[in-house]
Amino acid sequence: MTDRSENEPPPGTGLDADEPVTSAPASTAALRVAGSRGAKWLLSAYSGEHGIYGVVLVTALIGAEIEAPTDLDVIWFVAGTVGVFWLAHIYAAVVASRSRRPVPPLHVGIRDGVRHSGGMALAMLIPVFLLATGTWGVLDEWTAYFLALGSGVVILGLIGYLNARRNGATWPWRVLGVVATTLLGLLVIGLSILVH
Repeated sequence: MTDRSENEPPPGTGLDADEPVTSAPASTAALRVAGSRGAKWLLSAYSGEHGIYGVVLVTALIGAEIEAPTDLDVIWFVAGTVGVFWLAHIYAAVVASRSRRPVPPLHVGIRDGVRHSGGMALAMLIPVFLLATGTWGVLDEWTAYFLALGSGVVILGLIGYLNARRNGATWPWRVLGVVATTLLGLLVIGLSILVH
């Protein structure tokens, strides 16, 4: 007579009554889905109207601060200004939500305002990080400044390309999307710098 333990499946197969069923491919697929959702959220945040406005605003603010003594001064100026504009957009969304019927709870209006204008705050992360490399001594401050300034133009061009690709455009139209988005962005950024 054989012992029952000799016929039990090996550990880790998920066939043992005491073990949970695990599936490496399923967990990998879940990570891919989560990564895909994260990438889609990031793209929608950047390519939404608030994200594009944020990129233009941040780039214009950096351009207007060319005479700032240090990159740290530019960081404070950009973060403070974008923070104020972001709060103003959330405030506007909350006040506008009061006119809807039925009136949503206050926390829903705040949540929606934060969600819709989140791209504006997100838009400053890459340029501020690049400016920070100058303040940390990783890069020369002028190099970090011009990289931060140029990052806005690159982001706008990338948004133009990704939007064209997402819409199924052919390569010539994708290139045209990059050129058009970049040139229009440069025009708006230049006008914004002149205003400041």
